[in-house]
Amino acid sequence: MKPLILVTNDDGILAEGLLVLAEAMQTIGEVVVCAPDSERSGSSHAITLHSHLRAHPVRGGWWRVSGTPVDCIYLAIHHLCSRPPDLVVSGVNPGFNLGTDVFYSGTVGGAAEGYLRGVSAMAISADRGVDPRWAAPVCRDLARAVIADPRRVLLNVNVPGIEGHLEVAADEIDLRASELPIEVTRLGNRVYEDMVDPRMDPMGRPYYWIGGPATRGEDREGDDTHAVRAGVISVTPLEMNITAPSMVAASEIVSRATLGDKVDRR
Repeated sequence: MKPLILVTNDDGILAEGLLVLAEAMQTIGEVVVCAPDSERSGSSHAITLHSHLRAHPVRGGWWRVSGTPVDCIYLAIHHLCSRPPDLVVSGVNPGFNLGTDVFYSGTVGGAAEGYLRGVSAMAISADRGVDPRWAAPVCRDLARAVIADPRRVLLNVNVPGIEGHLEVAADEIDLRASELPIEVTRLGNRVYEDMVDPRMDPMGRPYYWIGGPATRGEDREGDDTHAVRAGVISVTPLEMNITAPSMVAASEIVSRATLGDKVDRR
């Protein structure tokens, strides 16, 4: 039996990157696409618990859902898929998801939901302005390798372009993209210009636009930010346990508090 691959994104059912990813996965196995009906960028791991969801078939194996990427994966795994998927893949996102982006990204959120449901998962992003087809070869190669491995993993993958990649002929993309080096990385430090832009709507009512562009920050060799700046595909393994590696500071704070009896398990 062919592996079942569940595909989603945070850019909506009509996004070009979603079609590219689904077509790439069809070379490996059976594909079910379940994606938001409109853009849900920045939705992180949001799930709809206090409102209804609607799911509409688009064509064979494709569904659009009135919710977030997490909603899509939850609904697909528990209701729309004929059997448990062997892999969840989210993307291809138009723009890197590096460093602390993973806490905001709906692309990563969709993949992480698959991981929480017991399925290996990958979030795939490419540099803004890069043809999403450029990411197809790494999507296929990593998907095959992940499906063949018995361990459950959650991978955050970022694919840079190379100079002149947009001029590469369609039949040469696989060959040229396969020349990109690839590295297992850790999350780096992606710095943004923090800003709040007050504006006025045509009715004279104030509104605000928050968030500024990414700026060049310091990064270390081995960081995902360092890798993509060097033209290297970054593959960052993620896990969902975000407990601090040291409990010392919290234990000292609790010891100074006046609440109940203290239990120190450091």
